[in-house]
Amino acid sequence: MLVLPKGVRHIPGHLDRGEQELLVQDLRAVVGQAPLYRPEMPRTGKPLSVRMTNCGELGWVADKAGYRYQDRHPVTGTPWPPIPDRLMTIWTDLSGDTRPPQACLVNFYDAKARMGLHQDKDESDFSAPVLSISLGDACLFRIGGVERGSPTRSFRLESGDIVLLGGESRLAFHGVDRIYPTTSTLLKDGGRINLTLRRVNT
Repeated sequence: MLVLPKGVRHIPGHLDRGEQELLVQDLRAVVGQAPLYRPEMPRTGKPLSVRMTNCGELGWVADKAGYRYQDRHPVTGTPWPPIPDRLMTIWTDLSGDTRPPQACLVNFYDAKARMGLHQDKDESDFSAPVLSISLGDACLFRIGGVERGSPTRSFRLESGDIVLLGGESRLAFHGVDRIYPTTSTLLKDGGRINLTLRRVNT
């Protein structure tokens, strides 16, 4: 039995197929207003393997200037669309925080996409958890400690799973080592969507 670090909560299959399909409909509307784009690594300008967008009053962006939150899409210059009500309800039910999320990062992984070990640390307030929702193809998720060299452990995330990073593990290093193609029929053309709900400021 896998023992997760204190503050990490994995809720397998929290969303049933119908709920997942409704969320995908919501996300289509979000992407219609705020198209997916490919962010770049700071300094090098190397494109990330994931495509992303955001919804909420703030959105996380990455480019040569660095990592940060801003209130507008970096390509279109338009404000981010609001976070769908369904996502707000999930946050209210599971986060344990009475304040609403300010940002929802939408990452799309194709079969070859990865996400290296990193911390979610561009927020000014770490008191609320990070709430992550998996949709589509399964992935191998890796979680470590708050130091880069800490031991890591890996487990599989399926469509409808939820992971919360809070408390002692709010700043834990985590990443996605691989996608398991064709493990879900939720997305017509395959791939994985990860939604990350966050508080940014106090």
